This record gives sequence, C-alpha cells and structure tokens, in this order.
Amino acid sequence: MSLRLTALAAALMLAGSAHAAEQIKVGLVSTLSGPGAGLGVDIRDGFNLAMKHLNGKLGGLPAEILIADDQQSPDVAKQTADKFLKKDKVDFMTGIVFSNIMLAVGPAVFDNKTFYISANAGPSQYAGEQCNPFFFNVAWQNDNLHEAVGKVVQDKGFKNVVIVTPNYPGGKDAVAGFKRYYKGKVADEVYTKLGQLDYAAELAQIRATKPDALFFFLPGGMGINFVKQFVAAGLSRDTQLFAPGFSADEDVIKAVGAPMMGMFNSSHWAHDMENSENKRFVVDFLKDYGRLPSLYASQGYDAALMMDGAVRDVKGKVEDKAALQKALEAKRFKSVRGDFKFNSNHYPVQNYYLRAIGKDAAGRVTNKTMGTIFTNHADAYVASCKMK
Repeated sequence: MSLRLTALAAALMLAGSAHAAEQIKVGLVSTLSGPGAGLGVDIRDGFNLAMKHLNGKLGGLPAEILIADDQQSPDVAKQTADKFLKKDKVDFMTGIVFSNIMLAVGPAVFDNKTFYISANAGPSQYAGEQCNPFFFNVAWQNDNLHEAVGKVVQDKGFKNVVIVTPNYPGGKDAVAGFKRYYKGKVADEVYTKLGQLDYAAELAQIRATKPDALFFFLPGGMGINFVKQFVAAGLSRDTQLFAPGFSADEDVIKAVGAPMMGMFNSSHWAHDMENSENKRFVVDFLKDYGRLPSLYASQGYDAALMMDGAVRDVKGKVEDKAALQKALEAKRFKSVRGDFKFNSNHYPVQNYYLRAIGKDAAGRVTNKTMGTIFTNHADAYVASCKMK
C-alpha cells in the first residue's frame, strides 16, 4: 500500500469524528542565525506579514505561530520539530531553508501525519521517489531555478562555464539542474563548504580557468561574500555572472550594492510583478520592515495564505487529514507570483523569469524582470513519484 493510501485510510477513520478546531497552531522552524540567517528571517517576516493581513487568523480561526531558530543544524531542527509535533501538537509546519535540514526533519513530520508546507527547501528526493502526501512545496523544486539559468546561459551562447556551489544536497541539485539545460563546456565544478565565507582559493582556481561565464549558487552570506570578493579580484571584467534568484535577490543586493549591477538571475517571483496581491505585499513589506522583500519573503507569505485557504476549505476540521490534503492540493489562494498549480508530487508547475540587476527610477540597485524563461515548468522528478 502506498504512503498516500495509508495516510488516507488512517484519515478516513478519523473523518467521522472530526470537528472544527478552536485554534490553528503552526510550527515555523527556520535559520535565524549564522551566515544563512537572512533567508530564514525573510521567510519569517513574509509569513508574519501574511498573518497581519489575515488578522492573526488562519481559515477564520485564531492562529498561534511558534517560531524557532534551527541554527542551520539538522540536529537542532530535529529536536525543535519533535517538540512542536509531540508537545505543542502543531497542525502545520513550515520555514526550513536548507534541503539537508528538510531531509532530516521530514520523516518525523510525515510519521506524525502533520502537513509540512515548505516555504523554500525543495529537495529532489521529496519530488521523486520519496514524495509524501504530507509534504507540499509552495516555492519550487531545487533544480528549477538552476535549470532556468542553464537555459539562459545556453541561449546567450556562452561556451566555457565554471560552476560554484556548496557541497550539500541543494548544491548537487543546483548542478544537476543547470547542466540539464546548459550543453556547453563546464570547465570546472567548484564545491565549497556550506557556510563558507572566504573564497580566496576558489577565486584563484577560477582565474586560472578563464571562463567566459560563471554560474554560482551560494545562499545568504555565502553569496554576499563571494560577489564582493569576485568583483574585488577583478574577475567580473572578463566573466559574466549568473545565479539563481536566491543568490541575487534583494537581501544580497542590499549587502553588496553596485558590484551586483549587470548580473543576470532567474526567479519565479519579482517585486515588480503587476498583480494586486503582489503590489500590496511589496508595499506593506517595505513599510513594515524597511527593505524590499526577497523571493524568500514571498514564499513565506504564500505559505501562510495556502494554510489559510485550506483551513477555510475544511471549515476548520483539520483533523480530517484526507479533506485537508484535498484542500491543500486545490490551492485556494492567490499567490503573489501569479497563477500556478501543484503537480501530482505536490511541487509547483509555474513560470520562471529572467531578471537583471540595475538601477530603478528611484536610483535603487535592484532586480528588473526582463522576460519569461519557462512557462508552466514542472520538475524533472515527478515521474518517479508514486503517490496516487
């Protein structure tokens, strides 16, 4: 019997006794300290802004949001998740940034039959053979933004590329995604430690390779330091930089500034998207937090809206797991990125866009949407997902 059928069978036994909850509890575990803190902080702030817009309620019910720092440690995350699941008895979990942490926490969440709404981490394992009815990703599958960059680099005619990425599951997915669409020469694949901040050795290696383009995926403080050191070393004069959106978003731009100008990146969301939900989100985020939101913030915001729509659909009867799963799959909310749908593995099918960094009309160094790379793009692992 499949995981999904097992889950549904158990849920149906409870369905007859399901009643509307008095309160919805959410456990948000994210990276709120260390080099990756900017990513987790944006997810948290985006989620909290959505809760403000929802008047502190999910599906019309009072909501309690429990927030904890995983310190970018799988062990800390597992301990915190266990507390949220067993002691606090949360109805949903969310917030994890890094795929290695998601892979460590997932089994306990799924065994507890608690729905996890990922606002970032999208490991290939959970998109494919280890897909699970209790896992939904409201962001993307790890490979997708890298696939989009690979297509852009291929289409622009670059012939000699170096890849720089951390040596962890998300980094491996990045390389796989990029190479799925870039068919030119990969002169070198440089793997760094996760959380590394000094790139002197890697920059010397890149200089010796003399690439015409460099694709890097270095989240949070890693990307900030890398771009600063790359430009300071004079390498940007001969090598065009490309990155997925999360290594070239507003958090990185704010920290680096003008050296980011001229860089290309991919994203499924941008702050200049012309829809009413996004306009409200961007204006209010800027007002409340004093900075432009990143895609991490947009994903945190959407995660809360997704929970809200599903709880409303089941009229607060969150104990009815089968009904709640169906409601989550229906996606009863309007995303700040525009329309998308969930595939059979609970990952998005959505558009991906090309962004370039320059100055806007107000003189800010920021991203500008240049065009569409993929339309209704699905991940490469869905065929291996046997969830029925």
